[in-house]
Amino acid sequence: MKLRHFLLIGIFTLGSFTNAQEVKKNAIEVTGIAEMEVEPDEIIFSIGIKADNKNDLADNEKKLMETLKNDGVKNEDIKFKSMYQNVYAKSGKFTKNYQFKASTKANISKIFEDLNQKWVSNLSIAEVKNTKITDFRKTVKINALKAAKEKADYLLESMGKKTGAPLEIVEIEDYTSDMIMPAAYKRSLGNVQLEAADAPVEFSFDNIENIKLKYSIKTRYEIL
Repeated sequence: MKLRHFLLIGIFTLGSFTNAQEVKKNAIEVTGIAEMEVEPDEIIFSIGIKADNKNDLADNEKKLMETLKNDGVKNEDIKFKSMYQNVYAKSGKFTKNYQFKASTKANISKIFEDLNQKWVSNLSIAEVKNTKITDFRKTVKINALKAAKEKADYLLESMGKKTGAPLEIVEIEDYTSDMIMPAAYKRSLGNVQLEAADAPVEFSFDNIENIKLKYSIKTRYEIL
């Protein structure tokens, strides 16, 4: 029993020593960075409608749905968000809020124009998105990893060494705006009060900033 006990201790010690040697391998640590700009192909709008009573609110809701339908917005792309009653308001005591999305096929300026109605309390652009953003994210991350490997290669080559197996790969998300509106555009169009508009303004996907993706990958490679 003692001999077996000693053998087990010896195996455990050898395993620990081997692991310690692996950790102490000569290694190089580098960070690769990749960026990409993606054109948005979808806009999420927030809209509020108002009325003095529930019956008028229901009528205005029908007008909203008809207007959006005529502008090419599908029923499944319209989402109810909230309803509010203000008993102290002199007008517009009842309000209802929705979100709807429009694709690049939609005429954004026409949507703003058609919804420039007294029963619309507010209309704003909540988000700009790209429907294939997941694929773009993968591409940027892969490019960041390739950049890290390339950096390790030329640094080690200058020392007469070669890049070995990867020992560690850590993903670092620097910045991504794939789900939000870029700040500069949000400041200018974030809340369009239609009733206060003095002149029509042309809005389209062409004057929306691109979505910016940036990722960093930190890696450690064995030095050969």
